[in-house]
This record gives sequence, C-alpha cells and structure tokens, in this order.
Amino acid sequence: MRTRAARLAPLVFVAALFFSVAAMVVVRLNGGEIGSSDATGSAILAVSFSAVGAVIVLRRPENPVGWIFLFGGFCNSLNAFSWEYSRYALIETSGWRPLGTLFAWLSTWVFAPGFVAFPLTLLLFPTGRPPSPRWRPLLWLIAAGLALGVVPMAVAAWPIRGPGLVNDDLWADNAVVGGLAVTLQRAGVVVITLCILASIVSIGLRFRRAAGEERQQLKWLVYAGALTFIVLATASPASPFEMSGTGAVLLSVLALLSLPSIPVAVGIAILRYRLYDIDLVINRTLVYATLTAMLAAVYVACVVLLQYLFRTLAGEASQLAIVVSTLAIAALFNPLRRRTQGFIDRRFYRRKYDAAKTLEAFSAKLREETDLDRLGGDLVGVVQETLQPEHASLWLPQQEKIFPKRLP
Repeated sequence: MRTRAARLAPLVFVAALFFSVAAMVVVRLNGGEIGSSDATGSAILAVSFSAVGAVIVLRRPENPVGWIFLFGGFCNSLNAFSWEYSRYALIETSGWRPLGTLFAWLSTWVFAPGFVAFPLTLLLFPTGRPPSPRWRPLLWLIAAGLALGVVPMAVAAWPIRGPGLVNDDLWADNAVVGGLAVTLQRAGVVVITLCILASIVSIGLRFRRAAGEERQQLKWLVYAGALTFIVLATASPASPFEMSGTGAVLLSVLALLSLPSIPVAVGIAILRYRLYDIDLVINRTLVYATLTAMLAAVYVACVVLLQYLFRTLAGEASQLAIVVSTLAIAALFNPLRRRTQGFIDRRFYRRKYDAAKTLEAFSAKLREETDLDRLGGDLVGVVQETLQPEHASLWLPQQEKIFPKRLP
C-alpha cells in the first residue's frame, strides 16, 4: 500500500500543478486578468489540496482524507484548465486547437468531483470514518449527488462536443445539451450543497464530544473554516462592504490567500505537526484582529476630526492631520496591544490567565520566602491551582547538615 501510494501521490500532484499553471497561462492568452479570473481560485485550491493530500497519503495512506484531497485537487485543476483552454481553442483562435472539443466536454462536469471533496472531508475528518454509523447514509447521498452532477451532463454533452459547450450560461441554455441533463445536474449540485451543510453539523457534534488530540484537530479545521468564511464573505460581490482602489486589491489578494488555509489546517491536524499551537494561533488572531479594528477606528476618527478643525480654523484641509494621526497610532500601538491581550486572556482564556497570574505571584514570593516548609506548601498549592492534578505532593530528600570547618 505504501509503495503504491509513494508512486501515485507525487504523479497526481505534479499533474494538478501542471494543469493549474497551464490554466493561468491560458487565462492570459484569453486576455483575462489572473487576479480576477475564476480559474485562479480553482488553481489555488487545486495546488493546495493536492499538495497537502500527497503529503497525507505518503505519511498516512490509511486515512481516506489524503486521497480525497489528492484527487479533489486534481479535478479542480482540470476544471480550471478545461474551461479556459476550450474557450481559447474553440473561440479565441481562428482554427481548432488539439483536444479542444474534449476539454469543452470535460468543462461541463469535471467540477463536480472537486466539489464533492468538501462534504467528504468534513464528514470523515479527522479519523477517516464518519462520527457514528448513523452518518453513513450521508456517504450514499454524496455519491448520489456526484452521480447526478456528472453522468447526465457527460452523456448528453458527448455527442455535441464543440463551441456550443463553451457557454458562460450553459445551465440556462437548455437547448445546447437538453433540459433534462441541466435539471439533473442542478439537482446534483443542490444535493451536494445540502450534504456540505449536514457535514458541518457533524463537525459541530463531533467537536462537542471530542477531547484531547481530536479536539485540537477539530480546532484547526474550525479555525480555518471560520477564517476563510469571514474573508470570502467580506470580499465577495454580495458583501455589504464596497471598496475600491488599493483596498479592493488587497481584499481580493487576501481572499485568494485564505483559500489554502483549510487544506493546510487539515494537514497539520492529521499529521499532528505542532498540533497544540492552535490555541496560540487563535489567541493571536483575536488580539490582532481586535487591535487592527481599534487602530483603524482611531485613525479615521483622528483624521476626520483634525481635518474638520483645520477647515474651521484655516479654511482648508491639511496633510498635517494625516501625519498627526499616524504618530498617534504609533504611540497607541503597544499600550492598546497589551490591554487587548489582557482582555482576550481574561475573556476567552480565563484558566490560563489565572494560572499565569498565580505563577507570577508565586515567583515574587519565592524571592522573599526563607522558610522551606512554608515554601513547600505554597509550591504544592500552586501546582494544584494551575495544573489541577488529581493528587499532588512534595518530597524533599533529607540532607546532612554541613558545619563550617574552623580555619587554622
């Protein structure tokens, strides 16, 4: 099993990487922008999923999540390339390019296997098995959604391979491949989407019951999923936040960079590499996200207020408002960071915060205490309060008294 995995996993990853890079090249040949193309997101997902999947397969070949990532990433790369290449081969150029019709046919259904990777991963993570036997019917439902998303469209589109399939609104143009195939594929997408929601519920139930390493593994996935959701919800066209210029560019870049967070988190969790660092990651995220929001609010308030004062006093705006606001932000950074860190620790990490305060108080007492018996009792009390063991005791070996020798 390991030998076969060692041979197959790198090949699938290299194929996914090849199609992803080729998709970006064809995007430029089609006159599109890589940063705003739909193929870019699929390519990033493809490379990240297949890379993490290959590592998991090589290290944990018995866990099906690695194989799901590997082939899901490959299908995403094929989806990105097939749509862009078929458009270039059959529409953008005067003559038909090699395999253009084949990739046009693939572009109508190859997205579905990559889409199915999401509910399967959520349902089987981290052990490779559903949370309980009652969740196994969901696997059959996912398979049914995949069949509806692939088979009818693949059968209906095969005889009409050509430019007609390279259509931005293929689902609405029922005359191209037939209304029944389009309807069944839509139904398959709806079924898979419902399976994703059910798999998210299974993660929540699993997280409530989990403890120890499994709970830390689930924390990585929940953290990455929440981060990706927040970023994409902010950067999507349906977002209530309208940004333009540099802010919009930075937000779109951040959205693309957030896509690999889920496969990376899953890889860390399954391989258990720096598993317990998730608490520190969450802590730092809460601290710096809150700090950034506070500093941004202070900066905007200072600029608006100072500009208003300058207009009132001098009759015109001044760049001095921006300079003063920047200096104020620089002066407030460290005090606000310390206060924010203290608030986050008290609110979300109360036990660790209390333990840190207890150790700090004991360290101060340690420098002043001279009674060994009293110090031993204090040490046992600190251990019980911070570590909360079932039993704690202190044993000190008896030492012989050493008398100073009289000098001659």
